[in-house]
Amino acid sequence: MSSIIQPDFKIYKNYLQALNKSVLISFFFTILTATSMSQKLQTVPHVDLKKYEGKWYEIASLPQRFQKGCNCTTAEYTLTDKDYVLVENRCNKGSINGKQTYIKGKAFVVENSGNAKLKVQFFWPFKGKYWIIELADNYSYAVVGHPNKNYLWILSRTSTMKDATYQQIISSVQEKGFDISKIKLTKQL
Repeated sequence: MSSIIQPDFKIYKNYLQALNKSVLISFFFTILTATSMSQKLQTVPHVDLKKYEGKWYEIASLPQRFQKGCNCTTAEYTLTDKDYVLVENRCNKGSINGKQTYIKGKAFVVENSGNAKLKVQFFWPFKGKYWIIELADNYSYAVVGHPNKNYLWILSRTSTMKDATYQQIISSVQEKGFDISKIKLTKQL
């Protein structure tokens, strides 16, 4: 008489239950991420460009290929009597003592945006979206982003920022759907 091996269905049942839980958890996190990423990015209601003009230090950013190797990054905004704001970006390449690079561009205010949405142009005819999504009441810091959430800059009037302020900004941009795991601090003198 041959013995028939009976499968242990309890093991399979436990395996399927664990697999279902994993699938549900993965699905939940996918939906959560997709929801936060699809949130429409909001800007601040109004920016006083006279207060905004001047020098800003980059504290952190989502790294971009055009900023590769940049340290001590700054942006300076100057109001003009024309229909744009002059933009001058500088950084030291390779190290904080590296050779300074410079690029000049123009920023055009988007109508009916309260001056919080600009289009920045460094090379004609291309313009990039520059949205001011957070701004301190005293204009001591600003957060600039893009609606696709692949571009983000945390700016300060000084080359350093209090950690509590930085952590509050990081929490806020995460809630807005930015991937904070990719944000890099910028070396400043």
